[in-house]
Amino acid sequence: MIGQMQTSDDSNRTHPAFSRVFAPGHLTFGLIAPLEGYPDRMAPTMQDHVDLARQADIAGFSAIWLRDVPLLDPEFGDAGQMFDPLVYAAHLGVVTQRICIGTAGVVLTLRDPLMVAKQAATLDVLLQGRFLLGLSTGDRPSEYPAFSREFDNRAERFREGCEVLRIATQQAFPTYEFCHYGRLDGTLDLLPKPWSTAMPMLAVGRCGQDMKWLASNMDGWLWHQSDFGSLPNLIEQWRSCSAPGTFKPYGYATFFNLEENPDAPLKVGRGISTGRNALIDLWERQQAQGVSHVALNLKPLRRPAKDVLQELAEYVLPHFPAQGANLV
Repeated sequence: MIGQMQTSDDSNRTHPAFSRVFAPGHLTFGLIAPLEGYPDRMAPTMQDHVDLARQADIAGFSAIWLRDVPLLDPEFGDAGQMFDPLVYAAHLGVVTQRICIGTAGVVLTLRDPLMVAKQAATLDVLLQGRFLLGLSTGDRPSEYPAFSREFDNRAERFREGCEVLRIATQQAFPTYEFCHYGRLDGTLDLLPKPWSTAMPMLAVGRCGQDMKWLASNMDGWLWHQSDFGSLPNLIEQWRSCSAPGTFKPYGYATFFNLEENPDAPLKVGRGISTGRNALIDLWERQQAQGVSHVALNLKPLRRPAKDVLQELAEYVLPHFPAQGANLV
């Protein structure tokens, strides 16, 4: 039987990655892999991806986010970073020092949640708390038949899968039985347990759930770019769904293009394109509105990613000092 899961706000404050990426009153910035522009192609080159990850680490970005795209569907026109996100997270963790590595998000409804628990806890330990587990139901119905998974019941299976993750990573020798997944009778345990008391779990997208369920059962929410005019109302609604006194961060992902002209005006459509000065104004306003994190998808870039990261590091990130916070 599935009850309401309990998130651990106090534990999150001490989790290194969570406390660096999400802090009340501060806006931080992440990058969605691949760290390159490929506006006219379905797949990136992945050239210099290690060097660019190291550059982002040194520059002070708080996170690199890895999407889960198991199979290429040409109708979607985007293969993501191509690598499996959990394997790639381990690799990026080795070649960087401070930047947090997150998934945005593992398609839980295409994977066995007990194995995801094993993989995520392993990453959390090996990266010494630099890992963030973002979960989703994916946005590509065509993948479900390939994995022999039902598409129509994905919302229910997502809820069950999240509870499997929490029970397996937080309890010793747990007992449970689910409708769509397996059962444990108390004679088996999952090792390793996470780096800290509880491993935060983030919802990436709506995951087929209403906002109240997300606020009650997940530790934060990363959504797509919404209408900036209605953003304050959205954040207020999100906060009203959370328990009083708890911090449940809200962030968004967006396609991003930084123009060479620093005074280029902000253009908002399927993503944002702007010069750095308007960008600073936008993000200072959104920080005041309560946005905790912005994850930049560089796919539309035509400039070299190296140059864009350098410009952001030199002219934009210093306006948001929480960006330089050390991992605890």
